[in-house]
Amino acid sequence: METITSTITLLKKAYQLLVTAKSLSELYEENKNITGKYVHATSRGHEAIQIATGLQLLPQDYLSAYYRDDALLLAIGITPYELMLQLLAKRDDIFSGGRTYYSHPSLKREDLPKIPHQSSATGMQAIPTTGIAMGMQYKELEGLPTEDVKPITICSLGDASCTEGEVAEAFQMAALKQLPILYLVQDNEWDISASADEIRAQDIAHYAKGFKGLEVFSVDGTDFLASYEVVKKAIEIIRTERRPILIHAKVPLLNHHTSGVRKEWYRDDLEEAQSRDPYDKLKSMLLNEGVEIEEINQIEKEIADTVKIDYQNALKAGDPKPEDLYDHVFAPTPITEEKGNRSPEGKEKTVMVDSALFAIRELMAKHPEALLYGQDVGLRLGGVFREAATLAKQYGKNRVFNTPIQEAFIIGSTVGMSAVGLKPIVEVQFADYIWPGLNQLFTEVARSNYLSNGKWPVSMILRVPIGAYGSGGPYHSSSVESILTNIKGIKIAYPSTGADLKGLMKSAYYDPNPVIMLEHKGLYWSKMKGTEEAATIEPDEEYVLPFGKAREVLVTDSSSEHNSVTIITYGMGVYWAKEAAKDFSNQIEIIDLRTLVPLDEETIFNSVKKHSRCIVLTEEAKQNSFAQSIAGLINENCFEFLDAPVRVLGAKDMPAIPLNSVLEEEMLPNSTKLKSLIKDILNY
Repeated sequence: METITSTITLLKKAYQLLVTAKSLSELYEENKNITGKYVHATSRGHEAIQIATGLQLLPQDYLSAYYRDDALLLAIGITPYELMLQLLAKRDDIFSGGRTYYSHPSLKREDLPKIPHQSSATGMQAIPTTGIAMGMQYKELEGLPTEDVKPITICSLGDASCTEGEVAEAFQMAALKQLPILYLVQDNEWDISASADEIRAQDIAHYAKGFKGLEVFSVDGTDFLASYEVVKKAIEIIRTERRPILIHAKVPLLNHHTSGVRKEWYRDDLEEAQSRDPYDKLKSMLLNEGVEIEEINQIEKEIADTVKIDYQNALKAGDPKPEDLYDHVFAPTPITEEKGNRSPEGKEKTVMVDSALFAIRELMAKHPEALLYGQDVGLRLGGVFREAATLAKQYGKNRVFNTPIQEAFIIGSTVGMSAVGLKPIVEVQFADYIWPGLNQLFTEVARSNYLSNGKWPVSMILRVPIGAYGSGGPYHSSSVESILTNIKGIKIAYPSTGADLKGLMKSAYYDPNPVIMLEHKGLYWSKMKGTEEAATIEPDEEYVLPFGKAREVLVTDSSSEHNSVTIITYGMGVYWAKEAAKDFSNQIEIIDLRTLVPLDEETIFNSVKKHSRCIVLTEEAKQNSFAQSIAGLINENCFEFLDAPVRVLGAKDMPAIPLNSVLEEEMLPNSTKLKSLIKDILNY
């Protein structure tokens, strides 16, 4: 970045950028019949504080720029033409290839600040960006390579978005851990049509002071020089003292909320807002510094002409091709085949929970970028199922640590951790409590690679203990895979043995995509009757198991003398199926999916075609379930081979799993219920 020294040089540079942003906004309005095809918002009224920030960022810094930050993007070095390619959703859009809205950047250039994928969900960027700062701190504490001039993180927010609970989670962690982050809050006193007095008890400057350790600066965001000095002070403190600061910048909103929600429909403060236009203020500053009006007019003319030419060129740029739709759902994984020794000689069986523990222990020993965090996984307990026991003692509190009860932060922070080159392994304590984290999982984690056009895959592992395990009750027994499999862009494993859990955990670590490990609590210790075979010989350190490869648990030949059926299942269902199969000699084949996404359709279809009868077995409630979707796939692809309807056995469709063991048994599937269904389908 160019170092700007003199005031007049600085003012001229800022004015050029402000006029560029203003010209873009005006051009979009003049051509709204064309530009309005895709919704957009501009920085009009916010330009001064944005430019004051953008001019002071370095290539090693990380930026979260929200949807009104086009002036900020110009200030870091993005061109008007590049912005307009995204405005028009063109194939050469440098951020997303035409996949997402204007001023929704994702940038990974060596010479500019880094911008991971930015979503539209207001306030949601606070957690991933705080995760970046947490990752920076981790690398410094662990002595991992970093730049000579320490990087900082900037999270840009609108004041109205700060009423989101997830913003509070981010502030809490930044203050608690003293992270190197600047929260830049632009306050125009509007939500969309809701004004400040309707939606907040206080502005962000007063609200943020409740987070001890988060220093707050306030500034007139329309005054460029004042803004520049405040930002400069904040950045210097963060670079040297490595602690969080929030800047509250008061600004007017001089354009529409978005192109689809026009200001004249509801605003009654337009005249007052216009009186605070940062354009007028900056122009006056130039005149006061002795810059001639002719030079100022020439700057404006040249910029307006350039913007018009760039617009015409952007109009001519090509649209995405239909086949582009299918690119970057996942980043390529290096693990494509099973390797290593699955059953080394001379070892005794290991319970499933320890197989996962040993996998993570080996990974952390080899990879300093690996870290583990979540609720109660730290030194004192090592997880409520002891699934992280000894890890904090072995690797220290920087690498294995407790978090507050903040599922959204646990999940969403992995976006930032991954962006700075770390591999977070995180845990939600029970599947029942994953719901607060779904916002981050769906909006940020799952979509990052796709909407950044492949630039920012989120490399993380999310461990989720799942399932019923004997009177766990309504808030410790749930199955949630149908929800998760409907979030596209994440991989999901659901192993039923310790060997598979270890192999898949290793594979997940080396996979650059987000992976959810669903780990059945009832299989962890093999204490439930019939689950003894979940404990297996522990595979060696090199063992990896690729995703998308099902396991043939029980193989049976088809016969012309009697009917047979294949049972497609996973998790605890494997053990119900094995128990039921004992009553049907040479009539049952069992396929353990092992991973739900990707799904081994080939193995499923081959088994169904072989036996012409199929049961899909799940612990989830049947209606609208993942299991029913598998049944639908089988009907579509194997219909002419079927001799009976595909049947699904799952839990009863109740709102929750009751605590009482009699009611729980009535609700859930088991081997007895499965035997009855097997008889029906074999006799069909």
